[in-house]
Amino acid sequence: MSLLSGCAIGPDYLRPTLPTSQSFSFGTSDRSAEQSGKGTPQDVAAQRFIQGADIPPDWWTAFGSTELNRLVERALAANPNIDAAHAALRAAQENVSAQRGYFFPTVQANYAPLRLRNANSQSANTPGAQTNVPGNGSGIYNFHTAQLTVGFNPDVFVVNKRLVESLQAIARLQRFQLEATTLTLASNVVAAAIQEALLRQQLATTEALIASGVRALGIVQRQQSAGAASRLDVANQETALAQARQLLVPLHKQLELNRNLLRALCGEAQDAELPESFNIGSLRLPADLPLLLPSQVIEQRPDVRAAEEQLRAISELVGVARANRLPQFSIDASLGGGARSVAGMFSSGGPFFNLAGNLAAPLFDGGTLRFRERAARENLNVASAQYQATVINAFQNVADTLQAIHSDAQALNAALSVERSARVALALTEKQHASGYIDRLVLLNAQRTVYQASFDVAQAQASQFGNSAALFQALGGGWRSASTNR
Repeated sequence: MSLLSGCAIGPDYLRPTLPTSQSFSFGTSDRSAEQSGKGTPQDVAAQRFIQGADIPPDWWTAFGSTELNRLVERALAANPNIDAAHAALRAAQENVSAQRGYFFPTVQANYAPLRLRNANSQSANTPGAQTNVPGNGSGIYNFHTAQLTVGFNPDVFVVNKRLVESLQAIARLQRFQLEATTLTLASNVVAAAIQEALLRQQLATTEALIASGVRALGIVQRQQSAGAASRLDVANQETALAQARQLLVPLHKQLELNRNLLRALCGEAQDAELPESFNIGSLRLPADLPLLLPSQVIEQRPDVRAAEEQLRAISELVGVARANRLPQFSIDASLGGGARSVAGMFSSGGPFFNLAGNLAAPLFDGGTLRFRERAARENLNVASAQYQATVINAFQNVADTLQAIHSDAQALNAALSVERSARVALALTEKQHASGYIDRLVLLNAQRTVYQASFDVAQAQASQFGNSAALFQALGGGWRSASTNR
């Protein structure tokens, strides 16, 4: 929609028309299967969404880990990005105060001592020499001037008012940028902690597989010694054991890289001690999750609010560009004195004053001011489109996260079902292999199936935690609740 009103000196801000949506829908594609009774049996309770629930400022405490709480608080206190965002906010606030100063007159004091020489002076002994020049016979003398100057530019067409409002919008933008930086940092710390928990779970699973492989290799070696197994059986088991050990290297690498990330998020050096460690069992899955309406998301997400303040600031600059094409007024007054001595500046004949008003109107500038106004209006159109795109992306972000959470419980149920079946199959396979009914390759395949199923379960659990944290971030965190407590 058009943001330009019929005001003579520029637009009053109006929020652009946004996509209309009453709620976020998700999970519609699999409802028919659930209603027909063909869905997967539910072993994991689904998380519950609380419509309109307040998001706490320390939303990460919902995961029930004191170590995670401590790590997030340390990151928020030490990360340099937070310091930079605070400094940017303070700078923007100072700019507002500086611009407000133009509402007041300027008062300036000036004192100028001069050493002068009268070029027309002649020697006193020269015929026709001047006898009334100041100073000595050479015509050199001192002259002192002091004055107090007052200047004032009436804000007739509210140019300064619009500049102040534009800078106020920039200050609010920086505030929302600070909130967005804080939210992103907390979310990154939580995501890294969840990733560490997943990696530790995968390492434990791999080490259990290795321990099982070592035991199986000993059995095959004893069977070979008794003539019940071939060298090929031993080689196959040795290969499977080596492959399992090979998996440890990238997992340990990912774990160390993830620990380095946590140190960096906390603003610490890479050799700093990081006492916190995480595993799936130390985290609690939030049973209740907040769910906001689309209209609430617009007010809650700091990136959306920042985009709107950017739009508001540019809207005010259109008014400034328009007002610059109109006449400008100024008033100047001076009071002072001038004399050859400091004492004589304000005696008889020394004092002076002046009072002047000025009206300046552009008559011809080659179209510069007109083109600048048109450019400002196009910048407003750009900001309007960017704001609408930010809102649409925010809606998509929330909808995608809700859909992921809706699918997480089903994915975990399916993974647990596969793991249970795989472990039953492995137990039966081990008995049959010990009795000589099946060969070693079947047993190796059963072991690999259990290993992969355990990995899938850990991944599904981590996905539940990760998407729950992502929902808090997608909804904008709890900065509004924190603001009310400040």
